[in-house]
Amino acid sequence: MEGETAPSAGRASPLTVPIRSLGANHRVRIAQHLLALEPHDRYLRFGFSANDAQIQRYADSLDFERDDIFGIYNRRLDLIAMAHLAFCADGKPSDCAEFGVSVLKSARGRGYGGRLFDRAAMHARNAGIGRMFIHALSENTTMLRIASKAGATVERDGSESEAHLLLLPATFDSRLTELLAEQLALTDYRIKVQVKQFRDALGGMMAHRSAVSDAQRSSRK
Repeated sequence: MEGETAPSAGRASPLTVPIRSLGANHRVRIAQHLLALEPHDRYLRFGFSANDAQIQRYADSLDFERDDIFGIYNRRLDLIAMAHLAFCADGKPSDCAEFGVSVLKSARGRGYGGRLFDRAAMHARNAGIGRMFIHALSENTTMLRIASKAGATVERDGSESEAHLLLLPATFDSRLTELLAEQLALTDYRIKVQVKQFRDALGGMMAHRSAVSDAQRSSRK
């Protein structure tokens, strides 16, 4: 668990990677993201070999009023990485929050897991949370390494491990940083939506022209 010292500053600014908060309108894409995880990744994320039905129930049960979900979208609007910051289930004030993360295999090696951890830690700090923890399988070395690099202390107990990170009190700078990060992510998302709509419309127009051209050639025969 975390010692008596505050965590280090961690990685570079989370503004580097657009990470946006996800609401209930993203539930379908969250489910799609989790269902796209390979069997071993599901095992590491949930601590057991979750099947499709169990993952769908998890996605359906997400409480967007109580907890916070963060995600990273690519240019095709695929949710390639997401994090779940879970607070006290009964809705009462709590001094700790649990962190979970998943990254698609195609998006690995870009530091997304660490970025999501930093983003969640900043949000928890600004929400008045004093401690963030991760419960993970001991073989999930990537997740435990992310927590350790952020300043958490990891305790292993056989096949399972826990990492606890003490969070510093919120400051004007931390609140402003989170606000800017969210605004950047929202702008980035809107641009991606517009670009995708343009590409889809262009693709539809090209397909229509091709179909008309084929029909005209057939009529001449």
